[in-house]
Amino acid sequence: MIVFDLECQGAGHRFEGWFASSDDFARQQERGLVTCPQCGDAKVRKAPMAPAVGRKGNQKDAAVRPRPVSNEAVPMPPEAVRLMQTLATMQAEALKSSRWVGDSFAEDARAMHYGERDHEAIHGEATPDEARALLEEGIEIAPLPFPVAPPGKAN
Repeated sequence: MIVFDLECQGAGHRFEGWFASSDDFARQQERGLVTCPQCGDAKVRKAPMAPAVGRKGNQKDAAVRPRPVSNEAVPMPPEAVRLMQTLATMQAEALKSSRWVGDSFAEDARAMHYGERDHEAIHGEATPDEARALLEEGIEIAPLPFPVAPPGKAN
């Protein structure tokens, strides 16, 4: 794998791209598959980058200075904000027709799968091991994109 620093020519956004080889980058670029993740511009070029040069074996590691930490939040691109809002709206709509079952989610999902009770849309909590076991049994489940507070627990 090779990592290139890339830059869109339109807005000058810089980003990183991973490719199998330099030729792979060229092929993907020719096919229009390399685009800027911020603005979608397909006119992308390799940006100047510092090579990763290892230290000599007889040299000691330089003292690592911690980077200053900023308390300022980095704003999300508007497209990401719209996507998150759309997902939140879709999840809220789906939960309106779903019943909260709490930590009995795995038990209830399994009972419906094996015909021991009527099918219905449910949501609740499952441990990673319970979720893995359900999937291994062929029971279709999916995590919700956003956390859900149990009924009566939301502030």
